[in-house]
Amino acid sequence: MIAYSMVSIFPFLFMIVFVLILGTFIVMAINGARTWHRNNQSPVLTVEASVVTKRQRVSRHQNHHATTYYYATFQVESGDRMELSVTGKEYGLLAEGDRGKLTFQGMRYLGFDRI
Repeated sequence: MIAYSMVSIFPFLFMIVFVLILGTFIVMAINGARTWHRNNQSPVLTVEASVVTKRQRVSRHQNHHATTYYYATFQVESGDRMELSVTGKEYGLLAEGDRGKLTFQGMRYLGFDRI
């Protein structure tokens, strides 16, 4: 009797898990598209800023492969700070304390020219 109830409930549980995973992917895609659209609608700004800090986030995958994401936090003259995603090359070129002109669009990093 117990085996029969487990067999009959398995398709229901499988469907719930499938819907949750599919829903998560849909929400992530919508949020990514929304951020992309918001960045595209924002003006390109260039402001004086300094590099406050840098950080890395390593994401490990099941196939023993890893992806590294790079971030830099900039402080503008008003005292506001923003953390922007940067490429590995830009990450290596930036140093904490650097001052220069930060160019960005929304939350999209476009460049940093030292002064």
